[in-house]
Amino acid sequence: MATMKAVRIHTYGGPEVLTYEEAPLPEIAADDVLIRVHAAAVNPVDWKIREGYLQGFIDYDLPLVLGWDVSGVVEAVGAGVTTFKPGDQVYSRPNIQRDGAYAEYIAVKASEVAFKPKTVDHIHAAAVPLAGITAWHCLFEAGGLTAGQRVLIHAAAGGVGSYAVQFAHWKGANVIGTASARNRDFVLELGANQVIDYQTTPFEDAIEPVDVVFDTIGGEVQERSWQVVKPGGMLVSIVSTPSEEKAAAHHCRSAYVFIQPRADWLTEMAHLMDAGQVKSIVETVLPLSQVVEAHHLSQSGRTRGKIVLQVKE
Repeated sequence: MATMKAVRIHTYGGPEVLTYEEAPLPEIAADDVLIRVHAAAVNPVDWKIREGYLQGFIDYDLPLVLGWDVSGVVEAVGAGVTTFKPGDQVYSRPNIQRDGAYAEYIAVKASEVAFKPKTVDHIHAAAVPLAGITAWHCLFEAGGLTAGQRVLIHAAAGGVGSYAVQFAHWKGANVIGTASARNRDFVLELGANQVIDYQTTPFEDAIEPVDVVFDTIGGEVQERSWQVVKPGGMLVSIVSTPSEEKAAAHHCRSAYVFIQPRADWLTEMAHLMDAGQVKSIVETVLPLSQVVEAHHLSQSGRTRGKIVLQVKE
């Protein structure tokens, strides 16, 4: 059996269950491409799955390869694939129900793959798909954000927030972000019009009502956010389902988003990056063998931009 290096979990638990080992090379179906992984980003969903939080929502067969942000080169294509060929440089947020990208190779449906941005390397391309699709979906698909509207983005310096700020700025919205004082200038450089230091200033006391609140934190931050949504506005969360009763009481709408692969949006993002309108923010790069450290960093919730695992030198 052909094998590859991969990081898998054989049981749910803390970072110590991540095992760097030999694993079977993925087999591809007729509509799949086999990607030689150059880089894979680390996202909160990775450690949430590792700890078993998604049991019952998604049922996995263990052992499981984690990681659903990938940039690499097409190694082989299935019999029914005509959109890609070996040698193509691609990136993807693949189906989270299959083995992921913490490995030398990954099998992905061709419909979930897009050509990577030409102007960035694999490290920076791998940091885009999951966070980028999440921000795009929440702002434009669920939030309906348009030019001239006001949007509040929580954790604006984070992996998802840093793309949300850039996308909202590109769209022509008035962008307000919450961040720590050390990240204020960083968020302003991304395109925010105003940054609120969440450690010293309650955001609900600092701004007028907005058209869209993008909640990436949940809990009491989500509860306080109802105070700043305009009547007819939208509160969209990627953490927990907002209360329909509270939305009705505040005469606004709400949504919870759990994203799916969207190659068409990745194509649009690649164009924006190649045009210099959006940039990929990578704070930490580690080799695949140091995945445990990467998970500790991700769980700290204090990273700026993304953490990326370099799989191929």
